[in-house]
Amino acid sequence: MFRALDISTSALVTQRTRLNAISGNLANMSSVRNENGELKPYQERFVVFQPDEDLQTRDGAMGVKVSSVQTETVEPNYRYQPGHPLAIKQGKWKGYVAYPKVDMVTEFVDSLVATRAYEANLGIMEVTKDLNQQSLRIIA
Repeated sequence: MFRALDISTSALVTQRTRLNAISGNLANMSSVRNENGELKPYQERFVVFQPDEDLQTRDGAMGVKVSSVQTETVEPNYRYQPGHPLAIKQGKWKGYVAYPKVDMVTEFVDSLVATRAYEANLGIMEVTKDLNQQSLRIIA
């Protein structure tokens, strides 16, 4: 029974990490400078999961863990804004401002999926807790 709680807890942790990445993506949708102040648009981050074989039941259920947090490597969205102070000054994209290629709708859908998965695992934890309490009542 406690293994089931461990598996659900691992899912809660991974979904929290996913929601943190999504919120970072949404917060930086218009960031055209990186952490060092360089003119480089924000690159979207996404979380990669993998099975956690340390959290496995006899029946084959398995926990999950964060394998890595990856950074998307796509071309930014270029918008022609020659009067913008951060417009590119020379080369092919002269007069354009490079914005992150973060799609708000995709991020919102991903956040809904992550939230539903989080809620489902909370529900599983409640059911497991109730089953444990019922078992203790039967034994006592």
